[in-house]
Amino acid sequence: MVADTLPSDIWIAILQYLSVEDLAHLCQTSRYFHSLVNEYGWKAYLRANPRHSWSTSKALQQWSPHDQIRYHTITDHNWSLPSFVGRPLASKWAGKLQPVLAINHSRLFVAAANHIYSYIFGRSAEPGAAPSIQFECAYTTNKVLQATRDITSIRCVPDGGYDRTVYVGYADGSLERVVLPACKLGTEGPIHIEPSFREKRPYHGAEAVESISSCGDQLLSLSSNGTAVFFSNSANPSPQFIELRSRSWATHLSHRHAVLGASSLTPLTVHAIHESHISSAPSHILTNSTHDDHPRASAVYGICGTPPSAPWGGSEQVIISGWYDGVVNVHDLRSSRRAHRIPGVTSYPAGGALYPVMSMCDPWLFEPVYSVSSGGGGSCHIAAGTARHSVVAFWDVRAANKGWSVHGPGNDSSPVYSVILENSRLFGATQSRPFVLDFGPGVCEETYPKLTKPPREDGLKRKDSSGVGFYCTRYGHSRPQY
Repeated sequence: MVADTLPSDIWIAILQYLSVEDLAHLCQTSRYFHSLVNEYGWKAYLRANPRHSWSTSKALQQWSPHDQIRYHTITDHNWSLPSFVGRPLASKWAGKLQPVLAINHSRLFVAAANHIYSYIFGRSAEPGAAPSIQFECAYTTNKVLQATRDITSIRCVPDGGYDRTVYVGYADGSLERVVLPACKLGTEGPIHIEPSFREKRPYHGAEAVESISSCGDQLLSLSSNGTAVFFSNSANPSPQFIELRSRSWATHLSHRHAVLGASSLTPLTVHAIHESHISSAPSHILTNSTHDDHPRASAVYGICGTPPSAPWGGSEQVIISGWYDGVVNVHDLRSSRRAHRIPGVTSYPAGGALYPVMSMCDPWLFEPVYSVSSGGGGSCHIAAGTARHSVVAFWDVRAANKGWSVHGPGNDSSPVYSVILENSRLFGATQSRPFVLDFGPGVCEETYPKLTKPPREDGLKRKDSSGVGFYCTRYGHSRPQY
């Protein structure tokens, strides 16, 4: 037998190139390979195929490599169907709000009006059971409800593992570094955040802070009038300013690039970062594919990058954006597809003006895209929160023409203002409530917070076939062929 003649080191090296199916079949051939795969094979596969996940990362670290891969494999299968459990994370809020989401490895934060709702990630009782998410407490940033003090952006930053530090932007232009005080699980009534837990960053005057992005210890904030500020999460930030001079909406920050979304003829620009310094002039203009033929201004409302295990290789050169005209574009800064002329633009950056390498849309819903995120099964999916009917659109980049969309639980007549997509879960927020779509196995009633109102009173339809989630209307993007 060949296994007796080759050293174990060679077999271990071979294992890292095998798929899940190959490892499972090899595991059944003999006791020798069963032991080898369990000791080395599953671990090698996890290292070669990391999964981007915030809410399940701590729980999965307690599982064996085999149990982790089993969870990921079932999740990938559910994405291919698609099959998921849809649940609101809370009952309806009073009024119509514009919430935003932030996440770290311990908590999901939902900021709405002057409140920050904290949901803590738990651990599963046993391998294979879905890690839980429970309501921790609510905070308030202002004792009096004022529209000018509404939270317009929020972002988590590293704080040594406490996972309680966020940057918060407001409608009146205020920007604060906030350390959320500790609280007991399920604390009733909001906790007011005292001034001793807040540090002001007076960068934006009286203009609303539309977006905050972070990468490591660096941050990028953007106000509605186009003032972008690049600064560090330190006692002496030394901010750098860029003036876009146009209505601005979105940011994305990586180690090498700062990406800014605005309303203009060139609504998506990239600024290079060198040794913690941001270039004031853009290095690239990222265009829509229609610029040459139909010159018109547009807007970019949402921007994100790709997870580490994405099909593109998790490169920072790949940028995903959601546009006013309902299109989601994927740009690759390494692409040679360059626009030769953009009407109304007289000067071009060194990197030129790039066409997207991929464009997607929901053909049944001609509405702006407010937010985008990437991840999902195989780290191959893009999610887009749209401007009406609580619709989230999904595309698998391996077959982008087979996209599908789903209405959030309750089918609120609202935009999906914010989305966060990870391996097995999508978190979203409408004007009425936050919600989750869970594609992982082992979801039960105890996985998510209990609702404080009866489902019918909350506008929720009958439960789905799982008995845990609520009915969500889903439809495909393919048009019928006649």
